Amino acid sequence: MTDPLLAHATEYGRMYARSTTEAFSVPSITTVIGQQAHSLDGWFGYMGANSLANDPELPRLLGSPAGLRQAVNKAAKAAEVYRDDAAQRGDRVHGYCEQVALRALGRPHRVEESRTLLASHGEEAFAARFDEWWELYRVEPLAPEITVWNTSVGYAGTLDLVARINGRICLIDYKTKGTNRDGTVKALDDKVVMQLVAGMKAEESLVDPVSGEWEPWKYGEDPVLLAVAIGETEVRPQRANPDLLKHHWWKFCALKRVWDTSANAATAGTALLPVAPPAYPAAPAVAGSTKLA
Repeated sequence: MTDPLLAHATEYGRMYARSTTEAFSVPSITTVIGQQAHSLDGWFGYMGANSLANDPELPRLLGSPAGLRQAVNKAAKAAEVYRDDAAQRGDRVHGYCEQVALRALGRPHRVEESRTLLASHGEEAFAARFDEWWELYRVEPLAPEITVWNTSVGYAGTLDLVARINGRICLIDYKTKGTNRDGTVKALDDKVVMQLVAGMKAEESLVDPVSGEWEPWKYGEDPVLLAVAIGETEVRPQRANPDLLKHHWWKFCALKRVWDTSANAATAGTALLPVAPPAYPAAPAVAGSTKLA
C-alpha cells in the first residue's frame, strides 16, 4: 500500500499536511475515530494466556525460574506481536488491491510483485479471493489511494478506492479479515461507516503533493459507501446504510471535537503543579521550658 506522502506520525496521532513543504495541520480520519474508547484488556489477557499455554517450551521451563520469566515475558508481548503481524498482512493485501486498480487504469503497476510477496507469506488466497470479487462485480477503478481534505471540520484521509460499479460511484474501504470456523470472514466493525462517511464529506482531493495542488472533491454526491472485507475464503462487501449516515457523521464530528480539546489541553501547559508545604508561624515558647545547652 502506498504510504500517503502528506501523512505524518505525531504525538497526537497521524496528521496530514497540505504539501510536502508545509507542516502537518489536521488529524487523519482514523486518528479522529481512534478517540472512541475501545477497551482491549480482555483480548490482551487472552492472547497472553493462550500464548503461554501453547508455548512448546513451557514443560521444560517450569523447573527454571529464569526460563519461566522468559516465557512469561514472551507471552506478555503476544498481543502486540499478533497486532503488528496483522497490520503488516493488511498492508500487503492493500498493496495488492491498489496494484490491481493501477493495472486496470493502464498505469504503472507491480501486480505480480505484490502477489509474489503475498505468496511468500502464505497469503496468496487473499489475492485469489479479491480477484474473484473484482471480476464478479466488474469494478471500474477511478481513483486508487486518493487523499482528501475537509477544511470546515478539519481532517484529512486517504481512501482505498473510488470506483464505478454497476453505474454507481462507490467509495471503497478494504478491511483484511480473518476467517471464522464456518469459513466466513469475520464481521466488520461499524466504525468503518464513520470512516467512509468522512471520506464522502471531503471538500477537496489531492492533485499534486509536492506543489500542494488540490481540487474540489467530485465524488461526494450520493456515492455508495462500501466496506469490503477481504478474507482467505471469501470477499464480502457491505454497504453503509444510507438512512444512518447522518448519525455516523455527527458522531465523527463529535470525536473530532474530542481530538481538538485533547490537543489543546496537551499544548496549554503543565497540568499538574508542585505544591510547597504551608509556611506556618513559629510555635510560641512554652513557659518554664529550658533549652538544652
